[in-house]
Amino acid sequence: MVRPYRVDYWLRLNPWSVPAFLIALTGVSVAVTLRVVLASFGVPLYFSTFLPAILATSLLAGAPAGSFSAVLAVVIVWWAFMPPAFEFSPLDRADIDGFVFFLLSMAVVIWFSHLCRAVARMRAVVK
Repeated sequence: MVRPYRVDYWLRLNPWSVPAFLIALTGVSVAVTLRVVLASFGVPLYFSTFLPAILATSLLAGAPAGSFSAVLAVVIVWWAFMPPAFEFSPLDRADIDGFVFFLLSMAVVIWFSHLCRAVARMRAVVK
């Protein structure tokens, strides 16, 4: 018997649960690993791998886990990838602007993910 395709499987995680934040940590760790690989090839984009990880985390685990991933991504990029590496150095104006732009864009992505989860939740209730 073939089961019909269901979209509500990704709503099983409660947004403030421990598994939701474990998914956030897993997504950030995969993004950091990919960022290290890209850095070895000389790609200077600091936040390039964090966008899909935060989007997937927000869709699967909710807005709190996505917000946690975004803040954690800023701290990791500041500490590990901005020169000098592996220390918190003072930020110049361009770095601060980059962090603010990243956080604002991630806020929009997390908000759209939250809306997507809300619509899917409403559709699951109607069925």
